[in-house]
Amino acid sequence: QVQLVESGGGLVQAGDSLRLSCAGSGLALSNYAMGWFRQAPGKERARVATINWTGTSTTYADSVKGRFAISRDNAKNTVYLQMNSLNSEDTAVYYCAARHWTKAGYDYWGQGTQVTVSS
Repeated sequence: QVQLVESGGGLVQAGDSLRLSCAGSGLALSNYAMGWFRQAPGKERARVATINWTGTSTTYADSVKGRFAISRDNAKNTVYLQMNSLNSEDTAVYYCAARHWTKAGYDYWGQGTQVTVSS
């Protein structure tokens, strides 16, 4: 059974940092590009960051550039999202997703982890 399991969310204060993890089971993440997405209350799910399957290319939403960093450790089958200088607008449920390198769309999604930033 394929699973992506996010962890590391929580309640923090503005200016704090968090690191989210996304652990894969039942699939080798080394064959997948990975993405972090977030959905705030009343808003659509939005892309936060992506990383290609080798870890050599990353993209970021404008709102998080310079504050967030996506990385991966294929040996641990895990992808990370380091989030610094958090603010209240970063409050959302964060999801990781996997896209096989041969495909255009994301195949698998995690269940999400809540990040709440108090001001």
